[in-house]
Amino acid sequence: MLLSGCATRDRAITTPAKKQVATPGRYETTQSKVPPTQRPYVIKGKTYYPLPYAEGFEQRGIASWYGKPFHGRKTSNGETYNMYSRTAAHKTLPMNTPVLVKNLDNGREMVVRINDRGPFVRGRVIDMSYTGAKELGMIDKGTARVYISALGEAVTVQEEGQKVKRFLPHEDFSRGNFYVQIGSFTNRDNALRLRTKMENQGHQVAVQVYDRGDALFHRVRIKAGLELSRAEEVLEDFTEMGYSGAFIIAQ
Repeated sequence: MLLSGCATRDRAITTPAKKQVATPGRYETTQSKVPPTQRPYVIKGKTYYPLPYAEGFEQRGIASWYGKPFHGRKTSNGETYNMYSRTAAHKTLPMNTPVLVKNLDNGREMVVRINDRGPFVRGRVIDMSYTGAKELGMIDKGTARVYISALGEAVTVQEEGQKVKRFLPHEDFSRGNFYVQIGSFTNRDNALRLRTKMENQGHQVAVQVYDRGDALFHRVRIKAGLELSRAEEVLEDFTEMGYSGAFIIAQ
């Protein structure tokens, strides 16, 4: 029996529900603790890999905005879109990341929270809500040149007797110890055969045993380097080889 899965102690580098075509069967149980917004998704034939952390993330490009046609609809993280809230859509930043957005044309800036995916238009990096676009002074033109910077997790702290909002930096997750999981077997012999096959092809392979409670799973993982960008390349290679349920793991 072949299934795909991820360990609860590991983090699967994989986000959204809006307009995506996600590969089914990645996990051993529908009660997987990996949130839907942490899974890869495909738009117009391109696969996007949402970032689990956003420390140091900066970007320049074109901002656009979306309003009434989407007001009241569900966003990618399951919220109801409110065009009057200070929110925005980004293709890969983690959901709920506070982001500083600065309009490079007029100097206006504001902080918004990422709660949706998009925009999927060449050159555009962020989709602002109506309120966000209004505060940045880009309603009439529709777009603006912007600089965006992830601020980290918003927390309220006591400073000199007053409550002050501060932003905690996210952990840098572009580097780490990455693997690509290509299969998970209840039959140990099947896992070992796949490991031998991959080793004969020159790959470094690990088999991890996971006890789900009702069954043992033997997970076959390919060493994929120390950088997320390299791991994404390895994932793409195995997907093209037919391992459609493969995904990235950081340990």
